[in-house]
Parts: sequence; C-alpha cells; structure tokens
Amino acid sequence: MSALIPTQKVLRHSVRRQVLDALRAALVDGELVPGEIYSGPALGERFGVSATPVREAMQQLALEGAVECLPNRGFRVLARTPRAHGELLEVRALLEVPVLLRLARTLPAEAWTALRPAAAATAEAAAAGDLARYADADRAFHRAVLSLGGNEQLVEVAGELHRRSQWPLPGAPRTSPAGLVEDAAEHTSLLEALIAGDLCRAEGLAHAHFTVF
Repeated sequence: MSALIPTQKVLRHSVRRQVLDALRAALVDGELVPGEIYSGPALGERFGVSATPVREAMQQLALEGAVECLPNRGFRVLARTPRAHGELLEVRALLEVPVLLRLARTLPAEAWTALRPAAAATAEAAAAGDLARYADADRAFHRAVLSLGGNEQLVEVAGELHRRSQWPLPGAPRTSPAGLVEDAAEHTSLLEALIAGDLCRAEGLAHAHFTVF
C-alpha cells in the first residue's frame, strides 16, 4: 500500500507539468489571448484533465507574471507593453552578454563546438515554423551558453527573463517562419565566431541578438 503513495504523487506532478508546458506553449503561440479570461474547468476539458492541475498550473503562471487570478471567475492573461518587452530584452542583454564575452576569452574552441547540437535544434524548430518548439529550443541554447559559466543562480534568473520575453505583445503579428529562421541563424553565426576566437564579431552578434526575439 505504501508503495502506491509516491507513484500517485509522481503521476499528479506529471499531469501538472504537462498542463503547465501546454499552457506555456499556448501563451507563446498566442492561443491564450491577453486580456481574455479562462476558467479552470474549461481548460481542463480542453486538455482532458480535471480542473485541479489546470488551476495549479495557472497559479504557477500567476507567479511568473503571465496571468492574474480572478476569484470565482478564472484567470486573465496579462498584457504587456512594448516598453516592458524592451526592458526585458535590455536586462537580458546586461546579464548575458558580459558573461558570454568573459567566457569567450577563457574557454577553448571545443567548449563552443559542443553547443552546435543546441544551435541546430533551434534551426530545426525554426525550419518547421513551430513557434512553441522554437521557444523551448531557444531557451535551451541560451541556457547551455550561460551554464558554461557555472553560476546556477544566473542561469535560473536569465532563463525566467527569457521565458517572459517570449510572450507575444497584444496585437503584434505572429513571428514569421522567416523571422525564426533568421534568429536561429544568429545562434550558429555566434557559435562560429566564438569557435574562431573572433571576439569583436561575437560581441556584435550577441548585442544584435537581443533586439530580435
């Protein structure tokens, strides 16, 4: 009997994680519209689960600043302004670019070469035009870069800022497949500059990257 309890907890956590991942993807895709109110039972029916894991996932999104809880009504997707989006990109650049350049001066080419699969994953998602998949691959690539510095706190903070910067702006056009391909190509170009030890080019590419996606 006691062996069943951990299994039940794992299964519940797994459902909650799957719902949370699905809701995050819906945010990136624009399926969850800023300003709109969504109920736990309705979303639960959509995902084929009870309202409980949906509410738990939505509460996590509320902590992340994506939605607000409305008692007895559901959850409203919060809208961000272009200024707020720009501020997120600026903060990300302030965190990530100095770390990248410091690592560029100290790490061997082999360390950067090892990140080629992560860059390739972004290119594959971009070629498929899958925005949610690209968002995941994009965060994974940046996380892999920052992880080379060994500062886990910075990696977590930068990752959360990155996630928030991927939420679409109200009324903004959906990111085009061409835009995704261009953004993914910057990952590859940046890696090649780092592998070649071209710090000037790497710095320019790194700064430019935070003005795109």
